[in-house]
Amino acid sequence: MQKLSLDAHARDQLERAAAGSTGRSADTVYGGHERVLRQTVIALTAGTALAEHENPGEATIVVLRGRVRLLSGEDSWDGIAGDLLIIPDARHGLEALEDSAVLLTVAKTR
Repeated sequence: MQKLSLDAHARDQLERAAAGSTGRSADTVYGGHERVLRQTVIALTAGTALAEHENPGEATIVVLRGRVRLLSGEDSWDGIAGDLLIIPDARHGLEALEDSAVLLTVAKTR
């Protein structure tokens, strides 16, 4: 059994995002390309976005810190710390409305 602190990972990734030129940072904390389930802590500085992309399978976002907006077509959903956002099975993007960290969980179906 393993245990890790999502709060510590969020803090670390936010520091890396702030120090980097792209304003974002990510670290896979469980799984990976060789597994069905993958969980990644992603940090974005305010105003930074993940461009629209395809959904590789069932996916959710748990907002660990800050405030984000999930966009898909004409629809959008805002999330704050503690919120669970279910990612639609469609092209989507994510933007940070303030310095934010999220836990992205993906179960690849294709």
